[in-house]
Amino acid sequence: MKKKITFILNGQSISLDVAPHEVLLEVLRDRLGVRSPKCGCDRGDCGTCTVLLDGRSVRSCLVLAIEADGQTITTLEGLMTEGKITPLQQSLLERNAFQCGFCAPGMILSATELLRRNPRPDEHQIREAIAGNLCRCTGYTPIVDAVREYADARQQTTPVAPSPAGRGNDPTPNPSPLRRGGRTGRRK
Repeated sequence: MKKKITFILNGQSISLDVAPHEVLLEVLRDRLGVRSPKCGCDRGDCGTCTVLLDGRSVRSCLVLAIEADGQTITTLEGLMTEGKITPLQQSLLERNAFQCGFCAPGMILSATELLRRNPRPDEHQIREAIAGNLCRCTGYTPIVDAVREYADARQQTTPVAPSPAGRGNDPTPNPSPLRRGGRTGRRK
């Protein structure tokens, strides 16, 4: 039996009927046409399906769509303003941080969450924030360097001031106490 859910997706209110077994990734990609979250492993290991759910990164392949009822979902598309990439994305682009780009949306969303919580992360904190996102191409160093350089540059040009959750394209501190959950389905 389907249930009607309503949520905010990248700033737009969405209402649709979902089956109890449908996962958020399927709804986003197959029913709503959102392309940035991808199905890489279908068990929460790789991070390519990462989205922000009420400001915290989650693996959309592990979240039942019905759980999104009443929440705010942000995908990579929702970070952009008028089709323009964010300053964080520009930093990653300038550092040539991604080769194939398959992991890019999850990495960017995880880094955005981190920078909202902590505008001055050190290398360890950056690595911890992106740990649930696998990249087979870069070895993570250019990604970590780009995030760190972006955070450092921001601190030199912008005073730190809290912003409301879900502000949009600029990852400023988020006063929300929500944190990204750890990896699930981890193999030894």
